[in-house]
Amino acid sequence: MKFRNRSLAASRETPNQFAKSLFAPLPARYNLLAAILSFGQDRRWRSAMVDHVVGSAPALVLDVACGPCAVTKRLAKKTSAHIVGADLSEAMLRQGQSDVQRAGLDQRISLVLARGEQLPFADATFDALTFTYLLRYVKDPKATLEELARVVKPGGSIASLEFAVPRSWGWRVSWWCYTRAVLPVAGYITGGKAWWEVGRFLGPSISRHYKSYPIAWTVSAWEHAGIEHVEYRTMSLGGGVVMWGYRTR
Repeated sequence: MKFRNRSLAASRETPNQFAKSLFAPLPARYNLLAAILSFGQDRRWRSAMVDHVVGSAPALVLDVACGPCAVTKRLAKKTSAHIVGADLSEAMLRQGQSDVQRAGLDQRISLVLARGEQLPFADATFDALTFTYLLRYVKDPKATLEELARVVKPGGSIASLEFAVPRSWGWRVSWWCYTRAVLPVAGYITGGKAWWEVGRFLGPSISRHYKSYPIAWTVSAWEHAGIEHVEYRTMSLGGGVVMWGYRTR
């Protein structure tokens, strides 16, 4: 399905198809431009998320919405675990596979084409799980969290990364101006039309998501899914949020 207008309505009505269309042109430069357009903060956020799962010394980790495998590779480098990366975009997985091979990690990482809402794994398969920028691209975030928790062993760690909206009025105004005016133009200059489209969509998408699913709602949804000791940390003046917890024993 093609999206001439990358509208918020389309992203909610048919989120999987929309995400595939939005991200299809991006994989080759995704990690680089994500770092540039976030002023390097994206890498800090990913690192903070990974730190919340590596301490338990997992043997098998699932990285959902892995994209071109930035988090997947970091998990492999920070642990001795085997990592399974899952994403619904074939283009992202192809780029991820190339990057994994280039890093010499192809014996430690397996990639699977899969939706976060319907994972092809048995209950309690993984010792730990991460997911990144996922919940804005699913129709039912609560059900998706239940599905993610399902495949984690009791006591296993779960961590996520998502964009956020700053709480401070002053920083929120700055964030709004950046995401609405600067980001689309910067995306176009550095990455062309496809990144213009992403930049134009991103800010309104984040704002709408948090109007419907504020952080307090998300914490409650994690707990309802069977995840305990849920905590979160906002980063970079509130532009990102890392959340973590443990599968109920």
